[in-house]
Amino acid sequence: MKLVVLISGRGSNLQAILDAGLPAEVVAVLSNRESAEGLRLAEAHGIATHALAHTGFASRAEFDQAMLQLIDNYAPDLVVLAGYMRILTDEFVQHYAGRLINIHPSLLPSYTGLNTHARALADGVKIHGCTVHLVTPTLDHGPVIVQAAVAVRSDDTAETLGARVLEAEHRIYPLAIRWFVENRLAVDACGKVNLLNGEGSEQSVFYLGA
Repeated sequence: MKLVVLISGRGSNLQAILDAGLPAEVVAVLSNRESAEGLRLAEAHGIATHALAHTGFASRAEFDQAMLQLIDNYAPDLVVLAGYMRILTDEFVQHYAGRLINIHPSLLPSYTGLNTHARALADGVKIHGCTVHLVTPTLDHGPVIVQAAVAVRSDDTAETLGARVLEAEHRIYPLAIRWFVENRLAVDACGKVNLLNGEGSEQSVFYLGA
């Protein structure tokens, strides 16, 4: 299977995906920022890269259409949002329906949007984490594929908590992609993702402790 990965920053989840030895090929990495460090990472792995600045377009719809055309040149089986900091238009999402996934730094449906770690600390929650989900037009509300939880420490800052959540992201995102590639994900009539049985015992919720 072919993957196209979209990034906006340093590409730490891209690195985790590349390191995972998945039975799939990352054929291209695209970014809305020319300065994204993850583009250099992709180039070092011999992967095609494209930087398309969103600031050069009159509207979000025009930008998304240009990105869509770039992506479709690679005919991907799966489009992976890995720290891609753009809200997608409904048209873009619907074009890749069922083959567009994202990782979000909270235990959805809690803390959609930005600043998730600071908001979790402000609310005094004891468990925080991350979620891989299929992307739908409603922001951060797509069917959940897998989640990982970490304990919130009494001395945590948004930075220290975020660092542990990022480690969890690096664990579960490649796993979710592997399940997709192996055709082990099925969305039921209620819109929930079920993990189809494979060899061994696997789970879709992880508690990574303190």
